[in-house]
Amino acid sequence: MTGAPIKVLVIDDEPPIRKLLRMGLTTQGYDILEASNGKLALDLLAQEPALIILDLGLPDIDGLELLRTIRGRNEAVPVVVLSSRGDEVGKVQALDLGADDYITKPFGMDELLARLRAALRHQLQVQGERPVFRTGDLSVDLVRRIVKVGEREIKLSPKEYDLLRVLVQHAGKVLTHRFLLKELWDELTDAQYLRVYVRQLRQKIEIDPERPQFVLTETGIGYRLRAPD
Repeated sequence: MTGAPIKVLVIDDEPPIRKLLRMGLTTQGYDILEASNGKLALDLLAQEPALIILDLGLPDIDGLELLRTIRGRNEAVPVVVLSSRGDEVGKVQALDLGADDYITKPFGMDELLARLRAALRHQLQVQGERPVFRTGDLSVDLVRRIVKVGEREIKLSPKEYDLLRVLVQHAGKVLTHRFLLKELWDELTDAQYLRVYVRQLRQKIEIDPERPQFVLTETGIGYRLRAPD
């Protein structure tokens, strides 16, 4: 990592977890702020962290409520939830409230670092609004509405393209079924419609639709497009 260190706010009430994150992240060049509770975390927001790692099981403020408050103060800062809660309901709630990703404890440091990089790339992409998105062999020209895998142009139906466009705009972020349904249809409808279009899109852009490399499934939660390279 080059340039000024990226400031990361770690919100977790477990000292061993904070120590692990501090050691793992500082070796990668991150600058760490630590909060053991929600009140301190809100105070540290004034230091404008570029990224937040949030545990939901805090002693003073419910983690989801804290996430809601953070989003009310800063809509753009990437938030990666790191929690021992593995239930799908909790994950969906966190993502619907604006979390960029959700990782369940215990976790691997390499995976966490990769998710953090993806969250930061997503933020830069949103800020830059790059007209051509690329990840691996997939390219999407959002101005000319041209989709290619390698040199091969892919013909998509209007709804398939709309689905891909939303995924591109939030590449690297987990999008819940509910979010995608609201974006793609005027009214909430059966999630089966979404599954059908995801399957059709994979048939056209994936080398092996049964083992997708681009449109990834977050089981029981939603989908995530691979972050840009």
